[in-house]
Amino acid sequence: MPNLLRKPVAETGKVHDVTPKDAGWGYVGFGLYRLKPGEMAREATGNTEVILVLVEGKAEISGGDRNFGELGERMNVFERKPPHCIYVPAGSSWTATATTECTLALCTAPGKPGREARVIGPEGISLAERGKGTNTRYIHAIAMEERDVADSLLVTEVFTPSGHWSSYPPHRHDADNFPDMTYLEETYYHRLNPAQGFGFQRVFTEDGSLDETMAVADGDLVLVPKGHHPCGAPYGYEMYYLNVMAGPIRKWRFRNHPDHDWIFRRDNP
Repeated sequence: MPNLLRKPVAETGKVHDVTPKDAGWGYVGFGLYRLKPGEMAREATGNTEVILVLVEGKAEISGGDRNFGELGERMNVFERKPPHCIYVPAGSSWTATATTECTLALCTAPGKPGREARVIGPEGISLAERGKGTNTRYIHAIAMEERDVADSLLVTEVFTPSGHWSSYPPHRHDADNFPDMTYLEETYYHRLNPAQGFGFQRVFTEDGSLDETMAVADGDLVLVPKGHHPCGAPYGYEMYYLNVMAGPIRKWRFRNHPDHDWIFRRDNP
């Protein structure tokens, strides 16, 4: 099993670069650039579609045959403003030039040429509350299945308040058995507020063949190849994560852990 916890490899430039080959799976890729004003990032999409998410800061972005100009409004991710996002299809390329310090996420999965490069956020993205009690968290559904904006990618942001749990009760989506469950690989890009904080994420299967609990720091990435994958934010520290999912079909169907499903049923009678 590949290492599930990935630390940034540098302070600036491309600090995360996970490909399906590197992850040991077939669909999801994730990259992250941290750029200073005037610095540029450019990539060809090849046989993948890309959703660019301006996690923080501003940049001039072009993709496909379109120039989108300067995008970005959220200077600190914990402002909880909907992010500026761009869809770039397979068989094209994109360029981003930072106009402020910026953090740019690259969400990738298999795609087919034909869709147009276009802005998919912040318009169409709103903050939604999910869960109850200390399971309450707040969601930006950037590109979930309700929005026909991609061939394979499912992308969402989650804000977990101090002392709360998220991706909870534990659930999995690791079997290609639609409509009961869909096989979706997943990455979690974590941020903490204040930045010196930490959080926890456990990735485990019901048969015990995989069971890892990781302390995540600000900027860490966690891979979820299978199994359940809850997160916890200790008191005093707010947790953000950007999820990227993809699999054979673009639908999110999951199953809660049988030992903990009672929590979901109690909160959703």
